[in-house]
Amino acid sequence: MQLEDYFDFLSPDDIRIKGHRIGIDNVLDFYLEGYTPEEIAANLPTLSLEQIHATITYYLHNRAQIDAYLSRLATWHEQRYQQSVAHPSPLAQRLRTLKAQRAERQVNAL
Repeated sequence: MQLEDYFDFLSPDDIRIKGHRIGIDNVLDFYLEGYTPEEIAANLPTLSLEQIHATITYYLHNRAQIDAYLSRLATWHEQRYQQSVAHPSPLAQRLRTLKAQRAERQVNAL
């Protein structure tokens, strides 16, 4: 089995562990924070240690490309977050309104 056989390359910016919805970025986030493969397995229990080791090995063999991938992914996540803050959904707007009303009632009750 080749190392790439462990992954589904859905697009240049979406690499998942085969048979899972979990992206390699989920495993690598833990790894880059200093977690051991066993600790990663405890946090992502649907993955086998073999899959976790394969992900780490793939990263180590392709570090420059995967670092660029992780950077693009982080930028995309930040852009999505900023869009949600600038243009909240109707539900988020309603929750913010209710939260503000509750806080105002608590201040007035004092």
